[in-house]
Amino acid sequence: MTSPVLGTPLVDWSAAAQIAGRVARPGPLASRDELAELVAGLRAAASDAVPHVLRVTRMVPAAPPGSAAAPGGVASEEPAELSQVFVVDRPRWARANTEVMASLTDGVADALTGKDDKPVSATTALVGAAQVGAVLAALSGRVLGQFDPYSAAGGSVERAAGGRPDGGTPPGRLLLVAPNVLQLERDLDLVPADFRLWVCLHEQTHALQFAAAPWLADHLRARAHDLLVGLSESSRHLADARLREKVATAGRVVVRAVRGEGGGVAEGLLTQDQKAVLEEVSGVMALLEGHADVMMDAVGRRTVPTVRRIRAQFEARRDGQGSSTLDTVLRRFLGMDAKLAQYRDGAAFVRAVERQVGRDGLNAVWTSPGTLPSAREIAEPGAWVRRVHG
Repeated sequence: MTSPVLGTPLVDWSAAAQIAGRVARPGPLASRDELAELVAGLRAAASDAVPHVLRVTRMVPAAPPGSAAAPGGVASEEPAELSQVFVVDRPRWARANTEVMASLTDGVADALTGKDDKPVSATTALVGAAQVGAVLAALSGRVLGQFDPYSAAGGSVERAAGGRPDGGTPPGRLLLVAPNVLQLERDLDLVPADFRLWVCLHEQTHALQFAAAPWLADHLRARAHDLLVGLSESSRHLADARLREKVATAGRVVVRAVRGEGGGVAEGLLTQDQKAVLEEVSGVMALLEGHADVMMDAVGRRTVPTVRRIRAQFEARRDGQGSSTLDTVLRRFLGMDAKLAQYRDGAAFVRAVERQVGRDGLNAVWTSPGTLPSAREIAEPGAWVRRVHG
């Protein structure tokens, strides 16, 4: 039997990354020239999207600490980049998401086992790695793009290589999954340049959300961590169980949530207060997705000539392969992937608020955690307008 190792996490994330990389299915066949054009096209689209996103959202990144800023604490010049762009294959996307999940679950195993219990065994962590790795491999064929703000806050090697000369926090990673983009534009017979720009408009809008509200990544990380640590506090049975049962229960919950089964971590394990936190996070995620969806279409046909056709065909498939997300794994991890209607509700919230107070009035949501909409306000936009604008 493998002995417990001090500091072993709930899941062996390195092993999960290796498993996901090996199990992930290869992308569509393409010639070397086609692949080179695809990668170059995605990089160009990611760059071209930035000025359009800044224009249509009327948002600007917050100024780094100590730098010159315009009134209101925002940067006075257009930024050179909103994100670090990585064009990746499916295995690399899966590996990147083990880094995200490792960051979000840091310290959870210690909270579950407690000071008097033995640490998680390496064998238990490897079992979790096999399960999570398989799930990530399956997801790797579905995601077109993903903005990852958590690596920028968590000290990854890639971030260290892309530090900012002004000493501020470097931007997060924008992962563009090249084989999935190629597959979908072939399947739907889309204009490649239009579709690639459209995808990047969505993801760079997410990048701008976190750049304009630099507190947002830490806020979401803290709330997600609170939910997971709550596993050790919300069930007397779990708290009193032996270490083996604690870890097994938590492992099942993590894997079930990542798979999008049931109600995720909230179902049967969280207290009412913790369920309220889940609703809070759900409201924020609905805002982020809905805002990005509205803005990516708002650029209009002058920027993306076939935008209406893309949207119509994309919506027809959105419940299946090809969903664009801020963080597919985070949504599944929190049990929110089954609530796709909430993200459409987020777009409805954005449009309703804009009708009442305009786009500049909508942008008050990025002021502080206190101005974020609740899940109830996502469903009742007028309540948010009254609370924030009076």
